[in-house]
Amino acid sequence: MISEQLLYSLAGIGLFAIGLRATLLHHMLLPRLLALNVCGAGVFLIFIAIAYAGVENMADPVPQALVLTGIVVAVSATAMALALGRRLEALKDE
Repeated sequence: MISEQLLYSLAGIGLFAIGLRATLLHHMLLPRLLALNVCGAGVFLIFIAIAYAGVENMADPVPQALVLTGIVVAVSATAMALALGRRLEALKDE
């Protein structure tokens, strides 16, 4: 039977691969930004899989803290990129 850690790692690798493919294929800003967020979710899932120590043991808190910090940074960077993209579109229309 497949372990939870391996399952989470494979799911994270799959998410990262899907996001990377979409990032390279799309030319517009919004689909690229969403694809980068999918890549980030894959990386977060891999970090959580690394931190997982089984049902009986406590998980390693360092990767969990990195994931929480990464989520905050990813949301902030996405908001900033969307705001900059909106300004660029406004400048193009002028």
